[in-house]
Amino acid sequence: MNQHILENILEPTVFEENRLAAHSDHKIYANKNELLREQSSLYYSLNGIWKFNYSINPNCTPDGFEAYSYDCKSWEDIRVPAHIQMEGYDRPHYANVAYPWDGRQELLSGQSPIDFNPVASYVKYFTLPADFSKGDIILRMEGVESAAAIWLNGQYVGYCEDSFTPSEFDLTKYLSEGENKLAIQVAKWCSGSWLEDQDFFRFSGIFRDIYLYTKPKCHLNDIGIIQVFENKNFDRVNLNISLNINNNAKVKLTLFDALDMTLKINEFKSFDESPVVSELLKDCSSGENNISFILDNPKLWSAEIPNLYLLYIELYDGDVLQEVSSVKIGIRHFEKNDDNIMTINGKRIVFAGVDRHDFSSKSGRAVSYDEVKKDIVTMKEHNINAIRTSHYPNCSALYDLCDIYGIYLMDECNLESHGSWDGLLSGISDYDMVVPGDKKEWMPLLIDRAKSMYMRDRNHSSILIWSCGNESYGGSDIYEMSEFFRKSDPGRLVHYEGVFNDRRYNDTSDIESRMYAKVADVKEYLKTHRDKPFIECEYTHAMGNSCGGMQLYTELAWEDELFQGGFIWDYIDQSITGKDPFGKDTQYYGGDFDDSPTDYNFSGNGIVYGGDRDISPKIQAVRYNYRPIDLKLNLHDDKLYIHNRNLFRNLSDYKFMLYIKRFGKQLYESSFKIEADSLSKPTYTLQIKDRVKELLDIYGSELVVGVKAVFDIETVYNLDEVSFDEVIVREGMKFFDALSTINDDTVISDIPLCENKPYKLIMGVVNFGVKGENFEALFSQNFGGLVSYRYGGKELLKSIPRPNFWRAPTDNDFGNNMPFRYSKWKVSSLYATTKMPRENSTYHPAFRPIIKEYDKFVSITYKYALPSCADELSMEYQVFGDGSIRVNMNYKSENGQYDLPEFGTMFKLKPEYENISWYGAGPMETYSDRLPGAKIDLYSGKVADQLAKYLSPQESGNKSLVRFAKITDKRGRGLMVAGNCINVSALAYSPSELEEARHDFELPPVTKTVLRVSLAQMGIAGDDTWGAPTLDEYLLKGDGELSFSYIIKGI
Repeated sequence: MNQHILENILEPTVFEENRLAAHSDHKIYANKNELLREQSSLYYSLNGIWKFNYSINPNCTPDGFEAYSYDCKSWEDIRVPAHIQMEGYDRPHYANVAYPWDGRQELLSGQSPIDFNPVASYVKYFTLPADFSKGDIILRMEGVESAAAIWLNGQYVGYCEDSFTPSEFDLTKYLSEGENKLAIQVAKWCSGSWLEDQDFFRFSGIFRDIYLYTKPKCHLNDIGIIQVFENKNFDRVNLNISLNINNNAKVKLTLFDALDMTLKINEFKSFDESPVVSELLKDCSSGENNISFILDNPKLWSAEIPNLYLLYIELYDGDVLQEVSSVKIGIRHFEKNDDNIMTINGKRIVFAGVDRHDFSSKSGRAVSYDEVKKDIVTMKEHNINAIRTSHYPNCSALYDLCDIYGIYLMDECNLESHGSWDGLLSGISDYDMVVPGDKKEWMPLLIDRAKSMYMRDRNHSSILIWSCGNESYGGSDIYEMSEFFRKSDPGRLVHYEGVFNDRRYNDTSDIESRMYAKVADVKEYLKTHRDKPFIECEYTHAMGNSCGGMQLYTELAWEDELFQGGFIWDYIDQSITGKDPFGKDTQYYGGDFDDSPTDYNFSGNGIVYGGDRDISPKIQAVRYNYRPIDLKLNLHDDKLYIHNRNLFRNLSDYKFMLYIKRFGKQLYESSFKIEADSLSKPTYTLQIKDRVKELLDIYGSELVVGVKAVFDIETVYNLDEVSFDEVIVREGMKFFDALSTINDDTVISDIPLCENKPYKLIMGVVNFGVKGENFEALFSQNFGGLVSYRYGGKELLKSIPRPNFWRAPTDNDFGNNMPFRYSKWKVSSLYATTKMPRENSTYHPAFRPIIKEYDKFVSITYKYALPSCADELSMEYQVFGDGSIRVNMNYKSENGQYDLPEFGTMFKLKPEYENISWYGAGPMETYSDRLPGAKIDLYSGKVADQLAKYLSPQESGNKSLVRFAKITDKRGRGLMVAGNCINVSALAYSPSELEEARHDFELPPVTKTVLRVSLAQMGIAGDDTWGAPTLDEYLLKGDGELSFSYIIKGI
């Protein structure tokens, strides 16, 4: 590598050479037709195939490759944009906190690695069209990670860092007629990489679009738009527009009327048919020009109703059109008011947010437009209204789509130095290691990164907050960044969470921001600290099977006005698609690429999966917890209580659907409309109570009465349901919250159970059986339990049902050390025995079951010994003549044992029982602390599909509040289980098998269906994944007595 470039890489004070000033992200076109088609003749794409050379470090690069005479045409090919690690060079490397060179190269803070620091040398040969050049020709690179040097035709052009904002260079004087040779050398790491220690895969290369553009004689270099409202009624706004132009020009500005983009995204393609609000023609000089529009009664922008005006800009040289541009303008007012509450257009805002990495499992951070659009649409369909661009500026497409669809943005600067100060808290290192801290040599680089982000993104109305970065401790440098944002843009707030660790510069952040603070801690803090609004910039850590207890945070936003929501960590699993050993697509994570140091699957924190970005079961709760309308049915007084949490939508935009169901069948439906302002709390009289009683008298057992709100206006996304509420009605007109555990002995089923039919008890020497109508059950004295259950002549069991206390640990369980604390329950699940020990004997005879005959059933009771404790456990089988078997489990703790992960029974059925249907909570998996968002209904699916696609196999697929479930073969034959609000799980694997596998392809071949029936399972937690336990109210206590009853029957 050129010595000068090597010095740049090593020096924190050098982060650019000859780079052009940052500017707005507007696009330019030769005329209106090009703009409408979004195809500009003023751009020349360099995306595609480049020539490529890979070097392991800067000392091994091809010397002089940039020279025009150096023939690179025999080099290998590589796609651009792409990370080299996704193209077969170097390796993907995932790390959370530790720098990737930690423990491998001995570096002081701020020093760039040398021994291993892969360098990518790119060459592109190109010939410009004869009619392309209108003037200066500029190279623009939207994203290069992490340091790049550029040559054209052998001449040095410049140097840049900052992986996530554009860099531009003027190529005009270096271009030749005919073929040109563009050479770019990209180092994986530079001194600036100490500020890019984000929780992500460590990639390098030209990973965003790269292209040339030509400046016509009259060219718009930059545009900035500042909105100034004349009053707090927001009925008059000044649009102060600054235009930076390269030459004297006549400028025509046309402002087209706003469109509600929720309804009319496609109409923006023909904006010139919209009404003109204002038009202005002005002679402008070279340099900065200021122009103002005044708008009366503007249509305001918000995430709920994203009204967008369009400013159309034409530049003329005399009467000759040179260039056109357009900027979408969402007129809105955002501030922290006198009560320290954040408001948009005068209304208190609550962020229903997610943290989002720019990430694709197929291409790393080289995300496509379609992938970004899918993210935004998915968010809108699940009531998510905000994104934090963690922890760097995302690709430009995101900002446009957020303006259009309506998503609030916290735009975060490319800054994280977690690994430089992590040791400070534990006493391993001192403050001298902290980057940037108070080190003045880092200040220019930080301000440059802040300015680059600000200049590119400042015209996007979706951005409400500038964030200085993430997890970089504190200090004067970051404080100065915050001051840059305040002085440049007083219409937005500034955020930085790191002041929590370093309060010396507490005014760095206008917001009190925390990560993973417990609800109780937030409440306690806000008792005495009322000087700033409070948000959780990261919360409900969504790693694996998680997000338990999220509702406690979201409801707090409606209890304390200073708590204004938060951002789930995070949106998408960072995993990389590859082939497993059997040739099937799978997802790989840290450690799978021989990458170390690594944090393994800690990148799997998404509420959507990697791969094709499909939703995960966690998002069911997210959509409900982020609901914009809260509905509460009260059938005692026949009313619906509503809280319209929308800030700007009247309830007239919705239709309310009232329904009554039984076992999934709809018995009644009606709809109604309500007129009610935003933030109002109307009450609606339902007049449904008599209808409920009538249907209950007809059908008996249990009814579900529900109401849901759906849009009554057309939207561009498929949000089929905004909010809902359900109530259970049982005999005697007893009402229960649909997601409550109803504590009675009622067993609900769609087939008769425990009928009084004749049976026959057959006593053998070792075994004994019970025969009845269409069934036979066989029990063992030696092996302790139900060894065979045949129904209709078909064997249903593969092995003896066993008591089960264990689940495959979730990522949260491992994080809070649950397996260590509760390991006795795994041992008990594996080795509980009916063979009771005798002193002074190696022979342990089986415990003889207690057999009693009654009129309706035979009772067979087994007692179990549990390893390592004196607890008592019994399992009673009551076998009825119709084939029903009631199972009663009773447990008594003798010495206050630990809480149980689960309390129930595990059955192993033959694999042909591949279908599951259940009447209970669904449609996605549910747990005691992640019930919100579920409905009581009849659901069905394949057993193979019940295992969620979490990066590492773990507990998943649980069904809560089940009344009955059926496990069947393709002919509908199989086993039914029924109980009162029980838990059911049907997977192809046992908890132990799930626990042993770290990837889906490591699971054993499918040889069975594992049915688990349980009284309860401890919650899956989610406050964080490094110590936060399941909240106390969602634990399954093991220090007393537990009783559990359910029924099985063949079908």
